[in-house]
Amino acid sequence: MLKKVVLLAIPGVAPFEFGVICEIFGIDRSDSGAPAFDFTIATADPGPVRTSLGFEMVIRDDLSVAADADLVAVTAQAIGDIDERYLDVIRSAEARGAWVLSVCSGAFVLAQAGVLEGRRATTHWMYADRLARENPGTDVNPEVLFIDDRKVVTGAGTAAGIDAALHVVRVEHGAAATNVIARRMVVPPQRDGGQSQYIPTPVAECQDDSLADVIEWMLENLAEDLTIEQLSRRALMSTRTFARRFRAEVGATPAAWLNTQRILRARQLLEESDLGLEQISHLVGFGTAAVMRHHFLKSLQTTPTSYRRAFGERAAG
Repeated sequence: MLKKVVLLAIPGVAPFEFGVICEIFGIDRSDSGAPAFDFTIATADPGPVRTSLGFEMVIRDDLSVAADADLVAVTAQAIGDIDERYLDVIRSAEARGAWVLSVCSGAFVLAQAGVLEGRRATTHWMYADRLARENPGTDVNPEVLFIDDRKVVTGAGTAAGIDAALHVVRVEHGAAATNVIARRMVVPPQRDGGQSQYIPTPVAECQDDSLADVIEWMLENLAEDLTIEQLSRRALMSTRTFARRFRAEVGATPAAWLNTQRILRARQLLEESDLGLEQISHLVGFGTAAVMRHHFLKSLQTTPTSYRRAFGERAAG
């Protein structure tokens, strides 16, 4: 059972993500029914450790305290070369079967240590392409809040560290203990959806004049049942030629592109209007709220109702 937790204080650490791990594992909530963790912060050279915001924390324990840790955690920081002493701690923890947890860009530290090789992982959506490019042996998923692959847990951006850490607590100590911590932190014990709902998705520009007019017409007629035959006729092309040129220009099939634009329009209406789900689903071309819900779950890992609750004008106010 998870007992001893060591948080690595690597120079350049981001304070918020660092604080998330301290909040979950460093506070004794045993009086409310939560587990009490043996929590320690460690650094390679005890003393002042500068954070990403420029202020310093004084850390007294060196890395030797992590030798028997049940969980070693790394939080967000500037991406770059990491002192080999921290990497050795992470490798040793993974090798003995302990939990290893990263938050946000901390995934790059795990990657440098080699523990993401052959595993699934995530990080902040802004860094996901870089993580995948620099680590071809890692299956990077930018859409989820966290991934647990054989006790190596990677959390997505910033607050997703809460979700990742609570997941470890849930696995080791059960839902009841997790709920106690979540209630004290005033956060849900398990959030709906992934980080894809937070990623801005701009409309791809079309440089091909022969397709630009058709694409503009598609955007103006999302509510219609737009078939490949209808679209190719408007473009004065065969269906095969239209599909090939559309994919080459836009980077997606006409059907996939339409689906993305319908989701984008639905998101806008959920954020900015009070229209009902059935009305929105009709306006954007999904037909029914059930179909729209299916596409939201598949693409954003959340429902239209949950999305509106999180991002609607009332929520923002």
